[in-house]
Amino acid sequence: MTERDEPATPPAEAPDTAQEATGHDTTPTVSDDLRPEQREAKAQRLGRRVPIVSGISAVIAAALLGLVVSVRSGDLPFEFDEEWAEDVLEFRGPVGDVVSYFMNALGGGVVGVLVVPIVTAVALLLARRKWAALYFVVASAVSAGVVQLLKNLFGRARPEDIIVLSDFGSFPSGHVANAATIAVTLGIIFPFAWVWVLGAAYTLLMAASRTYLGAHWLSDTIGGILVGVGAALLMWAAFAAPLERERLQRLAEVSARNAERAQANITPPARPRDTGE
Repeated sequence: MTERDEPATPPAEAPDTAQEATGHDTTPTVSDDLRPEQREAKAQRLGRRVPIVSGISAVIAAALLGLVVSVRSGDLPFEFDEEWAEDVLEFRGPVGDVVSYFMNALGGGVVGVLVVPIVTAVALLLARRKWAALYFVVASAVSAGVVQLLKNLFGRARPEDIIVLSDFGSFPSGHVANAATIAVTLGIIFPFAWVWVLGAAYTLLMAASRTYLGAHWLSDTIGGILVGVGAALLMWAAFAAPLERERLQRLAEVSARNAERAQANITPPARPRDTGE
């Protein structure tokens, strides 16, 4: 038999799917750690010791700071309180007034105590984050309760140059405690770096505005930060498992939806036409 008479090797069949063509499975899948059994295991493993210890430590630190303030002769402010107050007075002006009065309305009164928590909770509920909404509301309420407890316990007088109406007790700052609680709770609910950065900036701006208005000493704002952070961490320990379970379920839903969309856009390579030769 000559070379010309040898039977031709049949052409290899074209791969029927994109998987056969590339040698890889192109079907999008949900990550293993987002499957129901893995989600539940991860939620149950979430440690509570760190937030409990940190939260209690922060609240105790705030109480100790208030105790030091109350035992000082005549509730005299610390030296750094007086220096900061003198420096802040030099920056009073139209722009600072507008910003500070806005922060005063945003962080306290009906807006800070009711409107902000309710609006945030409703937004979380609309996003199908019911445990996150409950955590936010409870943490805000606990923070406000601790603030009022410490205010009545220590009864520190406010600075004499205050230019806004305020309730009884200068230590700790309720506005700052509320801001710190919001920053930490939202940072836990949405664990992104930019959320933490914005939360920290909001808290520091609130603290600066309170001293700018003469409503608090600088040490009052430090106490407020400690209370707000402590309350948020303690309530996180209580809600840790359902919050993590809810977060992972949401991630799994988004991952599955993205996988379906990606699969719908995969077009298998066309088969070569049979010419009959």
